[in-house]
Amino acid sequence: MTPPELDMPALDTARWMAENGDLDGSARILAELVADPDAPDRAQAAVGLAVVLDERGDIEEARSAARTALATGHPEFASQAACHLAGSFEREGSAGQARAAWQAVIGLGNPAYLPLAHMALARLAAADGDAGEVERALREALATGDPDVVSRAAQWLAERLLDAGEPGEAADVLLTALEAPVVAAAERLRVLLGIAHLELACAQFAAAVEEGTDVETSALAIELLARTLPLRGRDEDAARVWRYGLEHADEDLAGQVRLRMERDL
Repeated sequence: MTPPELDMPALDTARWMAENGDLDGSARILAELVADPDAPDRAQAAVGLAVVLDERGDIEEARSAARTALATGHPEFASQAACHLAGSFEREGSAGQARAAWQAVIGLGNPAYLPLAHMALARLAAADGDAGEVERALREALATGDPDVVSRAAQWLAERLLDAGEPGEAADVLLTALEAPVVAAAERLRVLLGIAHLELACAQFAAAVEEGTDVETSALAIELLARTLPLRGRDEDAARVWRYGLEHADEDLAGQVRLRMERDL
């Protein structure tokens, strides 16, 4: 292990020591920097101290150092400190404190950390069963434009909307994500968009069956609905649709449905 240069800045020395396993030595140097309220690198040193203390197992002291960095309001290092606090509280299961820390990240407004914060708030809201807050946080995550986060947020939100019987809303979310200049896992988004369109198609076919007065159109709608539902894993619903058509009081309609059902058997 090569020792640091004698004229190496204190922060670099502390980082070198931490990377080489001397957590106690690193913590001493960083604590000295943090103790000086006029030190130009105080915010960065406080974040580094929080990380080193956390690795050493001194959780409460690490949080205190992170709070010191957060209090500086530094656009970069205060944001890092808030993220550190949030992660620490999440690991502990302190959801309320974690939520407050992630909200502090958002309040600081550093674009680099907003996607992470919004997704974390969505995760915490989901654990609490707060559907409205999950949707709000995911839409905020979508608005960040981060390629990976946009993709993950769109998938999550679209799946929730599909489960809630809102395929049109799900399709809008997916289209918005796909229109982003760069988006990760576009193929997954397109598959979900296709699923949303299948759900929309089923809804339209069902409406046509309910509203139809023309025998040929009604028979076609029954067939399309019955053949589309299994694509969504709804075989029992498809069987009920066929049965509805086959047992219809209008014998002409029932006959056409029977022909349509049997032609591919």
